[in-house]
Amino acid sequence: MKNNQDYLNLLRKIKNKPDSSQRELAEELGFSLGKLNYCLNALKNKGLVKINNFKKNPKKINYIYVLTPKGISEKTKLTINFMKRKMKEYDELKKELKGDK
Repeated sequence: MKNNQDYLNLLRKIKNKPDSSQRELAEELGFSLGKLNYCLNALKNKGLVKINNFKKNPKKINYIYVLTPKGISEKTKLTINFMKRKMKEYDELKKELKGDK
């Protein structure tokens, strides 16, 4: 469950800022660089993200992360599942509060 949330958060960040560095992504998500690298590789291996480097860049360390069509679809599914879970939690809390009165 936690991995899905991490993947969803990473997919969202990539969609919004595809030219972010790994260090920036890790910092914004509260991940270690190792965890971020693990998640990026997992998403890449699943075919959800493409990782391209700027070949003409003299530093050779800048990458751009692109969601594949499969990645966009998976992000949508993860978002829907997240919303369903939150709505269920909301309904359960609402029932609890009504029972306390």
